[in-house]
Amino acid sequence: QVHFVESGGGLVQAGNSLRLSCAGSGRIGAYSLGWFRQVPGNERAFVASISRFGTTTYYADSVKGRFTISRDNAKNTMYLQMNSLKPEDTAVYYCAATTATMTMSSGAYDYWGQGTQVTVSS
Repeated sequence: QVHFVESGGGLVQAGNSLRLSCAGSGRIGAYSLGWFRQVPGNERAFVASISRFGTTTYYADSVKGRFTISRDNAKNTMYLQMNSLKPEDTAVYYCAATTATMTMSSGAYDYWGQGTQVTVSS
């Protein structure tokens, strides 16, 4: 089992950048990892995922070219670099881990962080 703590969220103006971190309590190298986001009244939406050793990544169309997911297994930490932020990126961002093959499906993820709020003003 692994626990996650997200950090790095905050309030920024549109066009600016933020980097989210997701620190794991155990060896995250055993898991594929993902970032999801959620706004009130909506389901949790896929943002990006990364394979166990970071060799493969996948992004939602809405963030492709602006966000970059990465991981450092030695530090048990995953990152989400978010550039050119838009007001529609406003959400609570969650990191998650799965023992399954890298996937977009939130239901496949076993472990979740508590979330970090990102607010982008226009």
